[in-house]
Amino acid sequence: MECGTGRVRERQANVVDGTGVGEGTGGGEPECSDSMKTFGAVVQALREHAGLSRDEFAPLVRFSKHTVASIELGRRMPDQAFVERAEEALGNTGALRRSARHLSRQPGLAAWFRQWARLEAEAISLYTYECRLIPGLLQTEAYARTLFVNQLPPLGDEQIEAQLAARTERQRLLRERPNTSYSFILEEHLFLRRTGGTAVTLELIDHVLDLAELRNIEIQIMPQVRESHAGLHGPMRLLETPDNRWFGYSEGQESGQFISDAKVVSTLKMRYARMRSQALSLEDSLSLLRRTRGAAA
Repeated sequence: MECGTGRVRERQANVVDGTGVGEGTGGGEPECSDSMKTFGAVVQALREHAGLSRDEFAPLVRFSKHTVASIELGRRMPDQAFVERAEEALGNTGALRRSARHLSRQPGLAAWFRQWARLEAEAISLYTYECRLIPGLLQTEAYARTLFVNQLPPLGDEQIEAQLAARTERQRLLRERPNTSYSFILEEHLFLRRTGGTAVTLELIDHVLDLAELRNIEIQIMPQVRESHAGLHGPMRLLETPDNRWFGYSEGQESGQFISDAKVVSTLKMRYARMRSQALSLEDSLSLLRRTRGAAA
């Protein structure tokens, strides 16, 4: 899947600094990233150092010369088969395997979400409150597929698979960054809605319970009945960078908001802290999820 040749139209609503994308549905054609261009340049440099033209190199990696050109120009995300075959053809230096790990744009990751995603990948703290759907980092494949299949306007099969690939890639953060502190506050009704059906919901609850066993992940449930609720303004995400700067992100219908204004971020942190005290404790939250699973089974 290649990135668009023109800039994706960025939908904005009261954007403080940057743009966003709805996490539940993805959206928009992804664009090239610096990491893709850098990877492509490394491939081209190694190929030329080996004295191979694109016509000669293409059969060795079993891709067309046009695909090779797209990868070298940073327009196409290389798949694992290309990386492995290119490594073999270019001397097994390990350079391509190592650089491939740092590719920042996976198929389906929309351009206006990338600013947040870059920070998310390096954050030392990440807080998420959701009232509409299970956050992407916690979704199972079946749950995410349900969201994509039901998106309007409809997505094609290739688009759905691309969105799933992007979501799966992002989810690696939870296990590959054990020193990052993750906090999630989720509304109880998200599990009662049974999005995708009973089987999907049971798998989702089991998945969330498994993730809650990790030391760096805290999951709290906001009960359906709560007379005071600091999150009535809607979903929010907050993160802390390695240099201890805080940023926020929120989403609406066809719009996103990347927030860098310190006063606004401070307000969001205040609301999130209050919600932490209003939601069920960690132990009570997991107990509620187990009871919900039992009732749904």
